[in-house]
Amino acid sequence: MSRIGKKPIDIPDKVKVEIKDSTVFVEGPKGKLSQGLPVSIIAEIKEGKVSLKRTSELKKDKSLHGLMRTLILNMIKGVTTGYTKELEVVGVGFKAQMQGKNLNMTLGFTHPVIFTSPEGIQITTPKQTQIVINGIDKELVGRTASIIRDVYPPEPYKGKGIRYAGEFVRKKVGKAAATK
Repeated sequence: MSRIGKKPIDIPDKVKVEIKDSTVFVEGPKGKLSQGLPVSIIAEIKEGKVSLKRTSELKKDKSLHGLMRTLILNMIKGVTTGYTKELEVVGVGFKAQMQGKNLNMTLGFTHPVIFTSPEGIQITTPKQTQIVINGIDKELVGRTASIIRDVYPPEPYKGKGIRYAGEFVRKKVGKAAATK
């Protein structure tokens, strides 16, 4: 059995989990999420715990067993505490600010870049050089942070651009410094 897949998931007091037609529905204080299960994975709720079983020993089914358990665990964590990603804007004159549901970024282009936050995601800018993304869906929070970062990823010579908080950008030696 999959080491990860065979571990049961505890259901907190504030969370309600239902299984209908191979779909898991999770509802908590922050919202509702759902996840469809593959045909080869069966979910059960016993004694306040969700356990998953697989119907075959194929390699694909073994992989899906652990994946589905992790996705359900992420859903439970999302509806109770939520997920957060922080981005830093580095560069002279680079800034970001919220205008309603739109993130307006000035990144040295000839025009400002406007990003509309998807449904279920809350974006805030505590400082002009900091972007905070919150939501209950871990995948959507990560994907949104990745899309914003891809607008201007950190470049290796001066290090300017949008990066994850705490991300280390290895800088290259410039052409002038390499010839000396």
